[in-house]
Amino acid sequence: MTVRLSVLDLAPVVTGSTSGQALRNTLDLARHAERLGFHRYWLAEHHAMPGIASSATAVLIGQVAAATSRMRVGSGGVMLPNHAPMVVAEQFGTLEALHPGRIDLGLGRAPGTDQATARALRRSAEALSVDDFPEQVVELREYFAADSKVTPAAGNEPPVWLLGSSGYSARLAGLLGLPFAFAHHFSAENTVPALTLYRQSFRPGALDAPYSMIGVSVTASDTDERARELAAPQALSFLRLRQGRPGPLPTPEEAASYPYTPVERQMIDARLSDQVVGGPDAVRKQLDELIGRAGVDEVMVTTQVFDHADRLRSYDILAGLYPESLSAA
Repeated sequence: MTVRLSVLDLAPVVTGSTSGQALRNTLDLARHAERLGFHRYWLAEHHAMPGIASSATAVLIGQVAAATSRMRVGSGGVMLPNHAPMVVAEQFGTLEALHPGRIDLGLGRAPGTDQATARALRRSAEALSVDDFPEQVVELREYFAADSKVTPAAGNEPPVWLLGSSGYSARLAGLLGLPFAFAHHFSAENTVPALTLYRQSFRPGALDAPYSMIGVSVTASDTDERARELAAPQALSFLRLRQGRPGPLPTPEEAASYPYTPVERQMIDARLSDQVVGGPDAVRKQLDELIGRAGVDEVMVTTQVFDHADRLRSYDILAGLYPESLSAA
C-alpha cells in the first residue's frame, strides 16, 4: 500500500529548555523532513501550554515555509472559533501569496486550550459556542474569492481542510467536498467511524472525490525497548495535562521514576496503546495495520520525544520503512 507521509509538529518545549530552542528545532526538523521527502509539514495551534510553542501558528508557518522550498506547509490546525475569519483569510492569503502552491489551511473547531484561555482569545463568554462553525468556514472561504475586497486573500485561497476527532467535522467536510484529517492520536476509537461517515457524506465541492488523512503518534527507534523509553515522557505529559497540570515535556528519567498510581498507570497504558511505538519491524507492522484499517490517502506523523536527535532519528527510520511514500527529495 502506498500513502503519502507528512509531519505534524507542536514545537515541543522540553524540561530545562526554552520556547526559542523549541522553535529552532522546528525549523531544523522541517528542513530535515523535506530532505527525506515528506509531503507536507503542519503546525498545531495550542494555547497556554508550557510544553507547546506553536501557538502563533500562522507566524511559524511563514518561518517554516521560508526555511524550506518544496514541501507543503500549513496548519493542523487553526482553531477557527478563536479568530475572526477575515483575519485568518488575511494571514493565509499572505502566506499563499508569498509561497504560492505550498500553503494548506487546516481548520478545527475546538479551542485548543482551557475555557479561561479560550475566553481570553475570543474576548467574551458568548463567543465560546462553536454552533456557527459551518457558517464561519463558509464566510472564511468567501474572503478568498477573486472578487473579494480582502487583500491579499482575494484570489489566494490555499487548500482548505477540516480537522476533527469526532463525526461532526467528518460529516461537514464531506458535505462541503473538502479534504478531511482525523486526529487518530487524540481519538483512536473514533477513527474508522469518522472516516466512514466522511466518505458516506461526501459531495463534490473543492474536491471531486474524498481525500482523507490521519494524524498518528509515532515513536520509532532502533529497538522496541528504546522506543518505549522515548515514548514514556509524552505519555506522562498527557497525564499531567488531563490532571490540569500542563508543563514542559519531561525527561525519560523522570518518566521512568514517576510514582504512578494504578489508575494513572492504566491511563498511561491506554494512551500508549493508541500510538505506534517500537523498533523498525514493529513500527512497520503497526502502521501497515492502521493504514489498512483506516483506508486513508495520507498519514501525518507527530513525534514527541525529549531529545531532538531522537526525534530526527524517528523520522529517519520511518522514511527508510516507506521509501515509496516519499516525494523526490
